[in-house]
Amino acid sequence: MKINEDYILIVDDSQTNNVLLEAVLAEEDYPTQTAMSATEAWNLIYKQQPALILLDLLMPKISGFHLLERLKSKEIYGKIPVIIVSALNDPDTIRVLKEMGADDFFTKPLNIQGLLKRVAQLYPRQEAV
Repeated sequence: MKINEDYILIVDDSQTNNVLLEAVLAEEDYPTQTAMSATEAWNLIYKQQPALILLDLLMPKISGFHLLERLKSKEIYGKIPVIIVSALNDPDTIRVLKEMGADDFFTKPLNIQGLLKRVAQLYPRQEAV
């Protein structure tokens, strides 16, 4: 399955957070899709791989930790960059997430400019020909 370089997947059980991130990314012309659960995210990823994932950790049923672990354990999905966006900010959690393969970590409330800078580094934009 080919990575679709045209969308960023936002995974958060908070509709407010999804709408906020979607709006911020749309301002910079990033196409997005949102998922309210890890299960919904996995279904979207399976159908069409995103170029980048913004992932919350604390979600009901299946946590962002489990989704990250599942993604990184599959060769086909393991190279998708993942930025964690969470209220959890203790050093041990951040260390574990980096060891699990997370590419970066942003604490809520978000530093929007910092997040956009990191998204720009990880999101593979197509050059106009």
